[in-house]
Amino acid sequence: MQRLAEYIWLDGAKPTQQLRSKSRVVELPQDRNVDPNDLPEWGFDGSSTYQAKGDDSDLTLIPVRVLLDPIRKGGNVLVLCEVMNPDGTAHSTNTRAELRKVLDEGASEQEPWFGFEQEYTLFKNRSPLGWPKDGFPAPQGPYYCGVGTNNVYGRKFVEAHTFACLEAGIMLYGINAEVMPGQWEFQVGHRGFKDEAGDPLTVADHMWMARYLLNRIGEEYDITVSLDPKPMKGDWNGAGNHTNFSTRDMRDPVTGIATIDAAVERLSTTHEAHIAQYGANLAERLTGQHETCSITEFKAGVANRNASIRIPRHVSTLGGGYLEDRRPGANSDPYVVSTSILRTVLAMQSA
Repeated sequence: MQRLAEYIWLDGAKPTQQLRSKSRVVELPQDRNVDPNDLPEWGFDGSSTYQAKGDDSDLTLIPVRVLLDPIRKGGNVLVLCEVMNPDGTAHSTNTRAELRKVLDEGASEQEPWFGFEQEYTLFKNRSPLGWPKDGFPAPQGPYYCGVGTNNVYGRKFVEAHTFACLEAGIMLYGINAEVMPGQWEFQVGHRGFKDEAGDPLTVADHMWMARYLLNRIGEEYDITVSLDPKPMKGDWNGAGNHTNFSTRDMRDPVTGIATIDAAVERLSTTHEAHIAQYGANLAERLTGQHETCSITEFKAGVANRNASIRIPRHVSTLGGGYLEDRRPGANSDPYVVSTSILRTVLAMQSA
């Protein structure tokens, strides 16, 4: 049956890549879920997406993940794609290909799981939702996980995004209003459901698709979504993309804490390298205030939200589980963050 497939990819914008998409009419099977191999490759003009020069601009989109389209419905699909050069090699902006590479080189043997806590800010015109036209709202305090019209702004939009993610099949874990008014968070990752994957490629793909839906639904509400790590200057919380990570040995209560401690030690020796990979303008957020550690410092601690790496209290009690890297900014690329953590924690050399 003929359906619409929305091909989605990352462009070459700097310092932060943006999402692009275009629609194609395709014949899709009706008797089973749509596989990426069911969909054709498709070309696009890379000179219009900061990915090629005008005199040699043809690039190729390779479908890698297919989800139901919760906006168009009716069996239409969202298609996440990798960008490839004409010779079939990965384009330099294709950060997913590097994550595939590190997994193929051996990282997958430790069965790594990832989870991302995506903070974002909703803007109407030039101000976050709920902010007065002139001046500032009341100080931070009542907004985090708040309830009521004086404390929460944008819930209809947020719930529209939430149900769209669930309908698409995205591994959405939860949502909550954040510390700054107009700011929210959703989490994507392993939920403990039977037969559900928590591997880096799946979770990072789902994160990018959730971001796509944020922006797409924003069109319906005339709301702009900001992933700026410090959307409002001054005494306001920034926006991060806290990253939860574990390996098989970290989850094992016999080897868990020792393995986590070893991972933290390795992360401490590569702090500057990770900061360089964790999103643009990160210094504006990692000030040592507002539940952050200073960008120039590395520290870890149990239940410490002012640390670079937080070990959840229950992980310390149970003897195993995961760690939370609190450094990535809201605008960080989950493919890049995953690759960086895997290479460091599993002591893998970059090519």
